[in-house]
Amino acid sequence: MFSVPSTPILFSFRRCPYAMRARLALLQAARQFRTVEVSLRDKPAELLRLSPKGTVPVMQLPDGSLLEESWDIMRWAWADDDAEGWWSRAQSAENLALVHRNDGEFKHWLDRFKYPERFEGEEVVRDTAQSRAVAALLLPLENRLSEAPWLGGAAPCATDLAVFPFVRQFAAVDRAGFDTLSLPALHAWLAAWLGSDLFAACMVKPLPPVSG
Repeated sequence: MFSVPSTPILFSFRRCPYAMRARLALLQAARQFRTVEVSLRDKPAELLRLSPKGTVPVMQLPDGSLLEESWDIMRWAWADDDAEGWWSRAQSAENLALVHRNDGEFKHWLDRFKYPERFEGEEVVRDTAQSRAVAALLLPLENRLSEAPWLGGAAPCATDLAVFPFVRQFAAVDRAGFDTLSLPALHAWLAAWLGSDLFAACMVKPLPPVSG
């Protein structure tokens, strides 16, 4: 029989935006958890036993149950205490649509912008992928953030944490090009998150990756 942890275990990969959003939520909600850094090239047997799909993040809870999607981990983070409204503010139709757009159309074009060599058969040029990613998410974000500093309005919410890692990844592909985009509100929002204590805590280097 396999043992069940007394503290939730998060199987994670430091640079994965899905794992990053999960860690950000858990830290902001002050949840206790232990991170297991995974080598994606040599996934540990324990992760594959728990979740055969082998993707991160995966969280094993003390009751033995699993959370295998980043949004579900975020929901769990505030399940017992959402007094500050991080989760509730993310439940508006507009914010849920932003997460859907981020995880769908934007991620589709982001992958083709960052890894064009993986999609050579699709005949998608990098500049096209970049412009479509901007139209899919960055322009809608600019419109929202021009009205309020956060996606939660006057205060941030889970939507900010869910979207930020992907915008960060997009910006890092061509930072000089990103800086020339006329998106002042988005630039300010991204800079605020990159300079935040929460992001610094999220990106603390863990112990060496666990492999198979």
